[in-house]
Amino acid sequence: MTMTLLEIMRTSSVIPVIAIDDPEHAVPLARALVAGGIRVLEVTLRTKHGLEAIRAMSEVPGAIVGVGTLTRPEEFAQARDAGAVFGVSPGLTSALVAAAKSSGLPLLPGVMTPGEVMAARENGFQQLKLFPAVPAGGIGMLNAIYGPLPDITFCPTGGISQETASQFLACKNVACVGGSWLTPKDAIAAGNWDRITEIAKAASGLRSV
Repeated sequence: MTMTLLEIMRTSSVIPVIAIDDPEHAVPLARALVAGGIRVLEVTLRTKHGLEAIRAMSEVPGAIVGVGTLTRPEEFAQARDAGAVFGVSPGLTSALVAAAKSSGLPLLPGVMTPGEVMAARENGFQQLKLFPAVPAGGIGMLNAIYGPLPDITFCPTGGISQETASQFLACKNVACVGGSWLTPKDAIAAGNWDRITEIAKAASGLRSV
């Protein structure tokens, strides 16, 4: 069943931002996160194994796999063909708007200012990523944007921790947050999947304060 971007965002309170350095880690990592209640996975293209990891993770039962760090138009179709069901970009350009529409891949574009939010909305996007969230003004910025632009829903990402996530989730215009703390590199390197599952359980239980 096809899910809308908003439905995907509301499936998980936290979306892990994943960078795969070893493709052998992809499937056990996805299984560990799903076992902990985190089903929505953003696999970034920051490493050369991104597309391969998306292809493998999309076969894990229960996983809803998206692609992150989309910065070039050609990456949209590549990620879609690898199995990604949504995309995330650090910013938005006219070329990325066109690529999102032509590929059919639902896009969560990054914005940092009210002007960028308005420009994104003019291009048909109402679900956005505030990035980098903390440097952009964090909770104060989100609350300020809600006044004039209450129809926009955010996934703030960048500088958010397990300790601060609930504060962001309390904002009226936040559906979920993005974070890299769910996938610590040392745990992945050691194959400590039980630790990943425990972190995922804690994250999936987060609620607004």
